[in-house]
Amino acid sequence: MKSSTKSALLAIATVFLWSSAFPITKIAAQAFTPNALGLFRCTLAAGILLGIGCKNRFSKPKKPAHMLLFLLSGGLGFTLYMLFFNTGMLTLNSAVASLIIATTPVLTAAGASVLYHEKIRPAGWCTIAAAFGGVAILLLSDIAGSSTSGSNTSGSGLLFMIGAAIVFCGYNLLNRKLLSMGYTAVETVTWSMVSGALLLLFFLPQTLTQIGQAAASCLPALAASAYLGAMPSATAYLLWSRAFSLAEKTSDVTNYQFLTPLLSTAMGFAMLGEIPSLATIVGGLVIIASLVIFSRKGR
Repeated sequence: MKSSTKSALLAIATVFLWSSAFPITKIAAQAFTPNALGLFRCTLAAGILLGIGCKNRFSKPKKPAHMLLFLLSGGLGFTLYMLFFNTGMLTLNSAVASLIIATTPVLTAAGASVLYHEKIRPAGWCTIAAAFGGVAILLLSDIAGSSTSGSNTSGSGLLFMIGAAIVFCGYNLLNRKLLSMGYTAVETVTWSMVSGALLLLFFLPQTLTQIGQAAASCLPALAASAYLGAMPSATAYLLWSRAFSLAEKTSDVTNYQFLTPLLSTAMGFAMLGEIPSLATIVGGLVIIASLVIFSRKGR
């Protein structure tokens, strides 16, 4: 099998696992609070990644200052991301949440243009604006719905999910710095995940309590939580790293991220019976079209 074919298959498998995290988080939330679920997911993933890393003798942080960078990376990409993502999923369906997270690549590109002076063409800035126009459609639709129903719970969910996209953008930008310092992609995600889990240890008592309660009365939620730690958090990152190592160009891998909203929506319908609204479809089409154009014409 050609390297390009292997890379594509690994990228598709990764995107599938990441897409599954949206509906399965809602299942896990039946027995876990956002804080406890974040610690459970991060700790399990960190253990798996550390085990694989020790077997392959990968590098530890070389200097104390580097460990501080990993703490910042883990704090953004896993501690805050998990808290924001899990809280947002309490009120959002899989389609809307995945569309918001899909804006992370353009947020990262905009941040890289400021921090690393990466060039974005005028067409790229236009498509970034269009993508957030799609997000605005989702927000305005929710505001309109809230005014008629008297509830704004999904509006707060949208804000939490936007926060998740922003902090993961910060994680991506910091990752670039860590990679430039000689760490591999697997080393970077492993030590960031470990750091993220350490920062979530404040929630250990409630996490242990909820694990015990789920084991006694809600096994599907416990199984869903274990799946989130083992598959979208640990296995997916390893597959993603391997896909990059086999690809000729970065875009050969990242272009598959545009499948995430479609897959998440399909899984949300299959697992939870979620049906996207007209506003979600319209806003989603604007966001996805903007991201596709940005990937081709933006830089």
